[in-house]
Amino acid sequence: MVLQHLKVDEKTEISVLFTDDKFIRSLNNKYRGIDKPTDVLSFSLREGSVKTPKAESDKLLGDIIISVETAQRQADNLNHSMEKELAVLLIHGLLHLTGYAHEEDKDYKIMREKESEILRIFDLSPDV
Repeated sequence: MVLQHLKVDEKTEISVLFTDDKFIRSLNNKYRGIDKPTDVLSFSLREGSVKTPKAESDKLLGDIIISVETAQRQADNLNHSMEKELAVLLIHGLLHLTGYAHEEDKDYKIMREKESEILRIFDLSPDV
């Protein structure tokens, strides 16, 4: 339903990997140069200069990797359920895969507003 809200074809494929801090830290270091764990990483199959036949398919959007360990810490810190935190991170990852970013302040504001809108729609009122 989130993908429908973002106007993404319902037959679009996304892979989601739930992992630990050790693995996500290695990915964060390799792809972002940041040697520490993070909560969620997104890898779009529509980015980059090298196009493979699979990556050109409109049905393959990308990968979302979520650290369950970091998600649990964040849920505890925010005093909400693990399920809610995982939903927040999944939505965040989906927004990245559909073109949203937060590197610039103006983009951060737009992305957070979209995140909050989706969380309200799915009755997961934002408190993050």
